[in-house]
Amino acid sequence: MSALTATDPVGGRVDPVAARILLGFASALRAAGVPVTPDRSQTYLHAVALVGLDDRWATYVAGRATLCAGPDDLDRYDQVFEAYFGARDGLPRQRPASTAVTTGGELPLADGAGEAGEELTLAMASGVEVLRHRDVASLSPVDKQRLNALLASLSPRAPLRRTARHRPWRRGRVDAARTLRTSLRRMGEPAEIAWRQRAPRPRRVVLLIDVSGSMSGYADTLLRLAHRISHALPGHVETFTVGTRLTQLTRPLRVRDSERALVAAGDTVPDWSGGTRLGETLQVFLERWGRRGLARGAVLVVFSDGWERGDVTLLAEQVRALRRVAHRVIWVNPHRGKEGYQPIQAGVRAVLPHVDSFVAGHSLATYQHLLEMIADA
Repeated sequence: MSALTATDPVGGRVDPVAARILLGFASALRAAGVPVTPDRSQTYLHAVALVGLDDRWATYVAGRATLCAGPDDLDRYDQVFEAYFGARDGLPRQRPASTAVTTGGELPLADGAGEAGEELTLAMASGVEVLRHRDVASLSPVDKQRLNALLASLSPRAPLRRTARHRPWRRGRVDAARTLRTSLRRMGEPAEIAWRQRAPRPRRVVLLIDVSGSMSGYADTLLRLAHRISHALPGHVETFTVGTRLTQLTRPLRVRDSERALVAAGDTVPDWSGGTRLGETLQVFLERWGRRGLARGAVLVVFSDGWERGDVTLLAEQVRALRRVAHRVIWVNPHRGKEGYQPIQAGVRAVLPHVDSFVAGHSLATYQHLLEMIADA
């Protein structure tokens, strides 16, 4: 590991090349079944920067101390560490060409293998369709990797609003000024009538993601969804996390690589898997950002299961105030789409009268439906 010694023990940082290798190791652990969260990945980077990446044993111990959630993860950690760092041919290693079929792809078939190929394609399509409707909190590490790839392929569309400005168009209102100018250029001869319509502009989207303990199974996927929306609609998306406090994540999620963006988010959010004080955090959002214009006229999406440890009356008042400021308020509850669900939580009952839509948010299919709702707002 002598080739990976670019660390800064004083600043507690790892250079970009080494960080990429370490984040790859964290992703490999996650794929192997170790629940590596963004905050654990960030702590791992800081720990390796302090002990030095040139010390193999210290790097090994730093990973065990920061990436493993319990004794059950240690054996799996040892296996992945040896497989990832044990080779002597240097890192990063070239990934072998994959023969796996991507979503919607087809396998090249030999002569006479038409029926088998059709069955394989249908089976793969069926597998993707099943994955679209599965609860993300119950997915295996391998299925979560597939889900992450599907999330990266989503194509969010911006909600539009009409403005006072006009643009040339094929129909609409007569553009008298442009028609008259065209006629004057022709020395007063009749000209083709010009038309105009109001030019639409993208409407701002504000995402509030609950990262409390009751939402821990969904927080990683929701942050990846927010990352995808942020990059599909650059400059028109603001992201915050809510829990015991409010944290703005718009800047960390601007990082193009999703893994690095989640690590940056883990370093920013101080209350991962903590309690929930939705009323207080929404009040802070309104006072600092909402009434100043960030939420005014925006499509506001709250991802939360509604478990509130604070005053539910305060929560209802803040959601009512948000409804007066925002163009549309959508509340996304991961439990909403589960069989037999009833809105019995006090927080959910308090906000239901003041939201425009109360939708499910536990699977890829529900996230696709949510993106359509945002675009049509």
